[in-house]
Amino acid sequence: MLNNLSLENISNAKYSESNTIFDESWRKPLSILLGLGRASGADFVEFFLQRGNYLSGLVENGKVTAISPNLNLGAGVRVFKGKEDCYVSTNDVSFNGLKKILERALDIHSLKLESHRIITDINSEPLRDYGVIRNKNNWLTSVSSVKEICDLLLQCNDKQKNATKYLQSVTTNGFRDWQEVLVASSDGVFARDIRLNQSISAQVVCVDGAHRTSSHKRIGEASTPNFFKNLNFDDLSYKLSEIAGNMLHADFVTSGNYPVVLANQFGGVIFHEACGHLLETTAVQGNSTPFADKKGEKIAHDNLTAWDEGFWENGFGSIDMDDEGMPVQKTLLIENGVLRNFICDRMGNLLTGHPRTGSGRRQNYTFAPASRMRNTYIAPGKFTTEEMFLSIDKGIYCKSLGGGSVNGTGDFNFGVEEAWLIENGKVTKPVKGATLIGQATDIMHKISMSGNDLDISAGFCGSISGSIYVTVGQPHIKVDSITVGGR
Repeated sequence: MLNNLSLENISNAKYSESNTIFDESWRKPLSILLGLGRASGADFVEFFLQRGNYLSGLVENGKVTAISPNLNLGAGVRVFKGKEDCYVSTNDVSFNGLKKILERALDIHSLKLESHRIITDINSEPLRDYGVIRNKNNWLTSVSSVKEICDLLLQCNDKQKNATKYLQSVTTNGFRDWQEVLVASSDGVFARDIRLNQSISAQVVCVDGAHRTSSHKRIGEASTPNFFKNLNFDDLSYKLSEIAGNMLHADFVTSGNYPVVLANQFGGVIFHEACGHLLETTAVQGNSTPFADKKGEKIAHDNLTAWDEGFWENGFGSIDMDDEGMPVQKTLLIENGVLRNFICDRMGNLLTGHPRTGSGRRQNYTFAPASRMRNTYIAPGKFTTEEMFLSIDKGIYCKSLGGGSVNGTGDFNFGVEEAWLIENGKVTKPVKGATLIGQATDIMHKISMSGNDLDISAGFCGSISGSIYVTVGQPHIKVDSITVGGR
């Protein structure tokens, strides 16, 4: 313990926290504020501080049309009383600024410190600094400059124009998002992390008379400052060109129920949307998941095993600690069809009893954390893609998926950017206009074959704690039957 202070002199104490880095100097003021919250009657108090340096660039048809920098600094405090919490944020990270939001949060709970009470500092752990542990403190000075990023976007845009036939427009954008975060809470957590997410994406629109198609692809990584410097965008450009060329003159798919093969990488977005969200304890808390009481029960085909992993080397959803300061871990969600665990944060643990999984995440300091996915994927199986095709007389190969949505009951729909007919065990001709429509509790039992070619893809996920970076993934999988919307 550092000090015992009264309410009268707490604001007059001298603090010398660093203005340039979240380091050991923040221990004293945060410990005093945490002690103030506990002395006021709060069951638990947590501060989250964040500093950000964001830059994005946009190139359209060979011209840089936007450069968007964003520097931010702020903090939030979460206060628990019983099974209720509240969250207040500010961009004033001075001691008095943090004290002010703490007082507002306490007031929401009708808590107030009596003037005669003595405030005892919280005795926190030694600073757990992943910036040091993982050698990340120099990342911001090592990332690509504005000019380097724009030059690369122009090169990628130009390569796309040269590679794509019937091109009407091409858009290329990229960003880097550097964050420094510090978490201090009344249970003794005192931890710092550096995060860096970088991404490039391209979209083409192709038109030939009455024929029109569009395709989009994204590449993204975390945990490396040299992403743009090492980028080889040939794969990005030529894959987009190939998709557009295949789909522009394709016939429309006929609606019906088909067996389908879903490609690896971004094909995992269906599991993310149709099942992953329903395994977050935010869904359990709101009674908006059909899996709420199914732990230990069979919810999927014997073939299906799925994980949510806190750290995957360069995975877009990788973090070393969550936004509640908990070290991340690898969480088994489904094992051979049996539900083993939920994705759980502190509030989820309090309200549902499920163990925390290092999954408390948020977009930035203006949001309270919630249970969120990280690197979520279906595990590889024993089948080859050829074996899957051979098992189908007539079906659809969904080689590239677009966007989609799912509601609280598990009903989902997804657009397919690139689809092919499977006839007599062989992939034959492209078809367009396909939409996959289904129900999570149904489709999970129909994933009967998993391939041996697991791969991952970068994505974004929106929920109650904002938009976060995630990884989706899977090997090729076969779904025995699903509704395909078309014409």
